[in-house]
Amino acid sequence: MTERKYLSCLVIFIIGCIGILNANAQVNNTSTSIPLDTTYTVWSTKKKLIRDYPYIKPVEPSSSNAIIQKENVVYLTLKDTPFGERDLHVDIFIPNKKKKYYPALVLVHGGGWRAGNKTLNTPMAQKLAENGFVVVSVEYRLSLEAKYPAAVHDIKAAIRWMREHASEYQIDTKHIAIGGSSAGGQLASLIGSTNRNSKFEGVLGNLNFSSEAQAVVDMDGLLDFTDEANLAVKRDEKSADVFWLEGFYADNVEKWKQASALYWVNKESPPFLFINSSQTRFHAGCQPMVDKLNEFEIYNEVHKLEGSPHSFWLFHPWFDPTVGYITDFLGKVFADSVSKK
Repeated sequence: MTERKYLSCLVIFIIGCIGILNANAQVNNTSTSIPLDTTYTVWSTKKKLIRDYPYIKPVEPSSSNAIIQKENVVYLTLKDTPFGERDLHVDIFIPNKKKKYYPALVLVHGGGWRAGNKTLNTPMAQKLAENGFVVVSVEYRLSLEAKYPAAVHDIKAAIRWMREHASEYQIDTKHIAIGGSSAGGQLASLIGSTNRNSKFEGVLGNLNFSSEAQAVVDMDGLLDFTDEANLAVKRDEKSADVFWLEGFYADNVEKWKQASALYWVNKESPPFLFINSSQTRFHAGCQPMVDKLNEFEIYNEVHKLEGSPHSFWLFHPWFDPTVGYITDFLGKVFADSVSKK
């Protein structure tokens, strides 16, 4: 074959490949495809923060023989959604030790209820598993796919699934905490404060198992949508909370209250850990929440990372202190489980 013919064939081959890729992209972009917002990543966040925090370093996933890692395990299959049959997944991180059962933590990623994914939790999940906890990083439906309260129902189903499969993943079913960052912190706090509340249970997963959480870790997650500091933020129809809750506060007061953990705290609420940035509006409602917990004599801790931005959990120098606070807190409230061999 002459060089000219070879080049002509190569060009035709490349064009054909491009055509196949474009065709596949069109197939994947049909009306039945699940819409995704990919704007919230570690790197996009670093780009926003680097001017004011030039010293930050993203936390990278690690590789360690100290843990067993299982990715994309299906915990729930949704039938007859607008996007067809739909699997939801978890990533599971198990301490690689000789202990039979471990206390567990469900981790819920942030992203304004619209963006982000469970891989944002991976570095923290790995580190906490090294510290002796089974960590389950959960996928849930975001607002482009389903509005509130779908995410709440998904995550409660994930906790039921954990109890159903406890022996397989070495989970102590009496010691399951839920934690999250930003929107994930809001969800974790709402789920923990609505234990055994039928209004929030939904009908997903195996209802023979409990969705109860025995502790909550909230990293810069909103506790009260109706707090003045939160309502003072300018909004439009595309604002994260307006979009997720399907309307502005003035037009939808009851739903904004219903989605606020503060309104559901009671004498049976679990212990809470709050880890807050210096950006007060992201954890609006924290002090009233603490006051209410104290009123019921429920153990709680508050730690503020001075000078830190929102999304501090994704970066050094705040990552290690955050992991330390979580490990210490769970060690206290799950002391009887942690001490078991």
